[in-house]
Amino acid sequence: MSELNIPNEPDIWQRLKEETQPIIIYGTGNGADKILDELLRIDVTVQGFMASDDFVRGQHFRGYSVKKLSDLEKEYGSLLILIAFGTQRPEVMDNIVRIAERHTVLCPDVPVYGEKIFHKSYVLQHKDELKRVYDLLSDELSRQTFQNVIRFRLSGELSTLTSVYSPKEEVFQNILHLTDDEYYLDLGAYRGDTIDEFLTHTNDQYRGITALEPDAKTYQKLKLHVSSMPCVQTFKMGIWSENTDLPFDASLGRGSSLSAKGSTCLPVTTIDTLFAKRNVSYLKMDVEGAESEAITGGKMVIARDRPKLNIALYHRTEDIFHLPLLLHSIQPSYRFYIRQHPHIPDWDLNLYAI
Repeated sequence: MSELNIPNEPDIWQRLKEETQPIIIYGTGNGADKILDELLRIDVTVQGFMASDDFVRGQHFRGYSVKKLSDLEKEYGSLLILIAFGTQRPEVMDNIVRIAERHTVLCPDVPVYGEKIFHKSYVLQHKDELKRVYDLLSDELSRQTFQNVIRFRLSGELSTLTSVYSPKEEVFQNILHLTDDEYYLDLGAYRGDTIDEFLTHTNDQYRGITALEPDAKTYQKLKLHVSSMPCVQTFKMGIWSENTDLPFDASLGRGSSLSAKGSTCLPVTTIDTLFAKRNVSYLKMDVEGAESEAITGGKMVIARDRPKLNIALYHRTEDIFHLPLLLHSIQPSYRFYIRQHPHIPDWDLNLYAI
């Protein structure tokens, strides 16, 4: 088996400190805020912000005018463009590729949740944990994906990410092998799209489904979506390491999450509470940065039932090593796989276990 190779070259942030081309940030959301904050911290000057032509309407962001790419090209010529938003829409990803044919395009890694940045010093600090995860991975594609995601997060080079894209269909065919007798626990069920995905791969047959969705408006759509399905129960709750109530921020749509800044109070429960007296065979978890707490609150069930796992691995910087190692400590017999599904940046990086 190959060994994990930690790149020796400077990371993207060091490269940007030495950059001579005008630096433009593409995007004006939370990711742009985090990238700009980090650039200011390391004393790197940004020349401007851009948005797609259809979204430029004279707006400003952090004191900068938001401009079209064509206007920035007239002003500066050749550019270094930093992608500061996430997308899985093919037409948007294709546009980024076209821009990269004319300019240098990089994608800095900033966490969806939390403050830790994937600097080279961070990688070296956690080198042993990363190597332990690499050695746990069960196939060559997982190891190559893991290696390339580390390279991508350090370099910002999109080609290191796109070269390991894998369709979700491959996971269901080659790894999960769902049957018609699964009991499915969907944590972060949204409007029911992942329930539909599940049903596609079980020919609409299953033993039962439990789905949690914390956002009130989204929950009503989920409840309506599954209303005619037998043996399905839904809860407007979050998942956590204990049964309690926590502040919830519902302002981000699909990205709504448990947050100290939240204006509403949300009941949260644990996997062990939900399945204390019954078994779960397939567990999907995409809970906006609460994955570690959710796993901690499911230690008994995970160890007892050894459910097939489908877990988001990208919300927090530490998730890439912390979550696999936490699961391994709970159920050492798991075989782990990692796949990067098409997305810019790596926001559809998932951990699978059987």
